Amino acid sequence: MHPIIYDVAVSADGFIAGPNADISAFPSEGDVLSDYLARLQSYKTVLMGRATYEFGYDYGLAPGDNPYPWAESIVVSTGLSLPDGASVTQWRDLTDSALRELRQASDGPIYLCGGGHLAAQLMNMGQIDQLRLKRAPILLGSGTQLFDGLVRRPRLTLSDQTDYGHGLIYQAFTVG
Repeated sequence: MHPIIYDVAVSADGFIAGPNADISAFPSEGDVLSDYLARLQSYKTVLMGRATYEFGYDYGLAPGDNPYPWAESIVVSTGLSLPDGASVTQWRDLTDSALRELRQASDGPIYLCGGGHLAAQLMNMGQIDQLRLKRAPILLGSGTQLFDGLVRRPRLTLSDQTDYGHGLIYQAFTVG
């Protein structure tokens, strides 16, 4: 079974985006970005919530298009309306059995790319195996939380860390 990995940039105060889904304060160049883009290519399936999927519309993604064309993309949403022939799959319900089937059917690791509400749902279900944080030395004050609605408090074990300088740190954790 393949792991579900939450790989995301986060501010020092725990937000993955500021108000109105603003990500402009996060670093957008350098080794941290090139390392992230290299990791993206290793993911074979992408799991995301509606707001994360629709965020792509601001960058030219059309409804139904796959933002990660090398991977199978799944959008978890009851309120999203996709056109016929969409190149993404929509799940209206998130169940342990569906996630178990996904883990078995995927050709490799599963990338949870957001958002914070879906991440909390998966963590509360015990379905996130790894947490990969690109920790930025910024304060956003409000916005989208890393985990919005987290109840479960699993143990995290540091498995990798890279200091990119200027306070920018990548940390990978195994979720126990």
